[in-house]
Amino acid sequence: MLKSSRRQRRRPLLAEINIVPYIDVMLVLLVIFMVTAPLITMGVKVNLPQEKAGGLASPTTESVVITVDASGSYFIDIGQDKHLPTGDQALHDRLKLVLDHKRDTPILVRADHRVDYGRVVRAMVIAQTAGAPDVGLITVPPDRGNP
Repeated sequence: MLKSSRRQRRRPLLAEINIVPYIDVMLVLLVIFMVTAPLITMGVKVNLPQEKAGGLASPTTESVVITVDASGSYFIDIGQDKHLPTGDQALHDRLKLVLDHKRDTPILVRADHRVDYGRVVRAMVIAQTAGAPDVGLITVPPDRGNP
């Protein structure tokens, strides 16, 4: 009889899970990720590979090549003035004419290795705003040198 009285005096078991420690751990992890996320994206040093790039299949149509020389001037290999530098608006207009006539014309950018990266990106943006769905980059294998 003594055993039955002890059982009656015990509190009923709680079927709840205490989630407060889990919330604390989650908040600590959130703070850690918020502090470290900006550090991960800034100041990353990258050594680009100096291997030759994989070749593309030969296009079925003739491509248009935009050349950016060491001084950052643009040249386009269509029209009568192929050897004269062209401005941003003229480059856009000439590309738009070609792409309006033949939408699937491949646009390729060839740039001197000493040119500012921003000029290369600017040429690609001009081509995209003219209507080019894809813009490619021309590279030379390391063993061949510059043409």
